[in-house]
Amino acid sequence: MQPVWILLLAIGIVLVGILVLRLHAFLALLLAALTVAWLSSTSAVERTEIESRALRVSAIDPRAGTVSLRMTRAVFVEPGMRLLLLAGGHDGSGDLETVGEIEFVAGAARDGQTGTARLVQLTGDPAPEAARCLAIHPLKLAEARRAGRVAAPVRVAKGFGATCTSIGILIAMASIIGKCLLDSGAADRIVRSTLAVVGQARAPLAFLGSGFLLGIPVFFDTVFYLMVPLGKAMRLRTGGNYLLYILTIVAGGTMAHSLVPPTPGPLFVAESMGVSLMTMIAVGCAVGVVASLAGYAYALWINRRLEIPLRDSAEASLADLEALASRDASQLPPTWLSLLPIVLPVLLIAAQTGLKTYLDGTPSAEQPAWLLAVKPAVDALGDKNVALVIAAAIALATLAWQKRSSGRELTAAVQMALAGGGVIILITSAGGAFGDAVRQCGIADQIARLTEGVHPVWILPIAFTVTALIRTAQGSATVAMITSVGVLQSLATSDQLPFHPVYLAMAIGCGSKPVAWMADSGFWVICKMSGMTEAEGLKTVSPMSVVMGVAGLLATIVGANWLPLK
Repeated sequence: MQPVWILLLAIGIVLVGILVLRLHAFLALLLAALTVAWLSSTSAVERTEIESRALRVSAIDPRAGTVSLRMTRAVFVEPGMRLLLLAGGHDGSGDLETVGEIEFVAGAARDGQTGTARLVQLTGDPAPEAARCLAIHPLKLAEARRAGRVAAPVRVAKGFGATCTSIGILIAMASIIGKCLLDSGAADRIVRSTLAVVGQARAPLAFLGSGFLLGIPVFFDTVFYLMVPLGKAMRLRTGGNYLLYILTIVAGGTMAHSLVPPTPGPLFVAESMGVSLMTMIAVGCAVGVVASLAGYAYALWINRRLEIPLRDSAEASLADLEALASRDASQLPPTWLSLLPIVLPVLLIAAQTGLKTYLDGTPSAEQPAWLLAVKPAVDALGDKNVALVIAAAIALATLAWQKRSSGRELTAAVQMALAGGGVIILITSAGGAFGDAVRQCGIADQIARLTEGVHPVWILPIAFTVTALIRTAQGSATVAMITSVGVLQSLATSDQLPFHPVYLAMAIGCGSKPVAWMADSGFWVICKMSGMTEAEGLKTVSPMSVVMGVAGLLATIVGANWLPLK
């Protein structure tokens, strides 16, 4: 079966499974992964395994006897190492055959940089097209051929395990941090402190900023659960603008959820595309701010045209809201301690990235001895898993101190957090298995052919549109991102990209926003918790999701052209 039909069938399984059969996203993704793995040809799987272990050839010069290679951190080579030169069909079809042997001479192991090899032997005349060639160590070639013949269920299990290995700890720690922020009152303190800085008249901006900040470590649904009572309390104080408060909370929290790690969607996309966590955070914040401000502008506009009354809800009566508005701030932890679990991991990861960047660009003789001495500690503490573990420990300590919680109560809080985080890990890991299976079916070469001759910037709207279609059909932003990255991630290492793959990740993240409607669980959370009817939600929340997504895409396109980071 052709890869494109396998892909369409797989997407259909995901959509029908979730929408029609009401399967859990984990089961739908796992079933789709198994189906793709069973339908993929052995030759397609084998070629994918070889490509993952090989270096791409940039140029072959038989007269000079040299070969230029495109280096990558994922493939280790050293001077003097002999590599096989393989060639296959230009369009990705046909088996890869050995056409020569080369000896690696020199080259830094950095993504995209050029390495040089000496041509030892070349069969055939004329020389094969460089675009059709790969260079691989003989042992890696044998390993790839064995991996290509592994049974479909085993390949799916390996993809599941590899994804869980890369992000499982991060999601678990983020869940614990979010739970502790809520239970200790730290999240409440963050919101109140923001209000104190900007003033009550700028409460919508405070909700926007607080929602964005909390949306980084806390899932959107939880952010909304936290902040909607404050929006209702603010409505009691001001006597109006209730819709504005609700929409600004949504505009902040939902964009961080899709663009800034360690929430699962952007974390998975960053890992899949080889984008560093700090790069994803920095660019995600920049694009997210633009998109959130566009949502804020829309909220101001619709608030002048539509009045949403404050209504009683099952979660909180108007009397309860009155009590919330007068809650004693002395019961909350200090602002600096509330922010610490969010800010500290970002600082640790930034320190590791900054130090590595500085040392890589500095000659060995000029590197300060004290920096070399602290580098092991910085590398250890700046590891993303370690940084999140430290943040989770601080959040737990804050909860224990603020609530005077016993060990049993802390255990219960952690168990509740991990119960929710565990489901996200299962869904994300199943998405990883699905993405691996899709890549192994040979779809990457099909997509590469479809995008040949297209201006590179059009790749971003294509990625946005693919993700938006999946998101609108099945509702989940995270599932949409996981599904589309399996289709699009091959473009991240494509020679067609004149910009950093983080912009492709941003296009996918922005595409996961449109269209929020009844298929989206977040839509129901917003409506039920705020007291809005479904019709009111479709008039307000749904259009805003489109506005924010498109604004984020435009910001991404501008960034890719003006600051390509390549």
